[in-house]
Amino acid sequence: MTGKDGCLMPRRIGIFPSSGAGVPGAQDPAAPAENFAPHRGEFALACKKSSGRISGVKTPPTAQPQTAAAWLEKISPLRPALALVLGSGFHPALAELRVEKKIAYARIPGFPRPTVRGHAGELYFGHFGKTPVLVLDGRAHFYEGHPMARVTFAVRALAAFGIRDLLLTNAAGGINRKFQAGDFMVLTDHINLMGTNPLRPAGGEAWLPLPSFVDLTETYDARLRALLFRAGKKARLKLQRGVYLAVSGPSYETPAEIRAFARLGADAVGMSTVPEAVAARQCGLNVAAVSCITNLAAATGREKLSHAAVLATAARVGKSGARLIRHFAELYGEM
Repeated sequence: MTGKDGCLMPRRIGIFPSSGAGVPGAQDPAAPAENFAPHRGEFALACKKSSGRISGVKTPPTAQPQTAAAWLEKISPLRPALALVLGSGFHPALAELRVEKKIAYARIPGFPRPTVRGHAGELYFGHFGKTPVLVLDGRAHFYEGHPMARVTFAVRALAAFGIRDLLLTNAAGGINRKFQAGDFMVLTDHINLMGTNPLRPAGGEAWLPLPSFVDLTETYDARLRALLFRAGKKARLKLQRGVYLAVSGPSYETPAEIRAFARLGADAVGMSTVPEAVAARQCGLNVAAVSCITNLAAATGREKLSHAAVLATAARVGKSGARLIRHFAELYGEM
């Protein structure tokens, strides 16, 4: 069913009174599982009807996802269905964007300010070709000292704004020995070794009417992945595919850790993306992700690891990444 704005209306969300667990509004574990399945638009509706607390985390009244979404609604009349998060190596994609509005994160209520080189901390309304998009240039990282509620805040604000599909990008170290620096890898799955989960509540606050036990069997949407491979062909890029392993950082990994990660089935390692992907799935967004393999991980290459080297490789292949992003967005608009 669609609303007057053409967006899908949410299904009923299973919210029941707390049954002695001490968490007001907690979901009844005996309720049917389908009541808890996330769906497009549910988070936006939930935010508008709830107190806006993020998975039990205490945050200031002026720093809620729906507050940021309402602020963005006043900035531009554009209502994109697609949003993109540009990590290291993907900033050149902005050269392909027809910009309507540009806003610094510092102006948006609740948005964390990135402190890492290569992450500008700016939000854009614009078009790739004819496709309206919302683009986040840069992200907050767990290793910067942000709690997970802050790391995932922007994604939750996007969901409250009405975004339905999300493309996440990042720079990663290659573990798969078939990979080379400068390759692009489409994520098929991930391994979370960050030591925490973005859905874990911190405190006894009321929960938003969203599931805690989120099914991550298909975290990365098959339809959007197929679109990335079609975009790769248009951009004349051979895309790799594989499993991304997330660590907390900020130190790079030891050779022993890389050998262990390879045995676990990881093809690349990085320090982002997984918290955003998990939070996005909780909010009912469809997710795709692509890594720029900016270096070979410890013990797989001869180069010493450094953030400067990561940025250098990202700059070298930036135009290729920009073409991939543009073609992806244009193909998305044709669906």
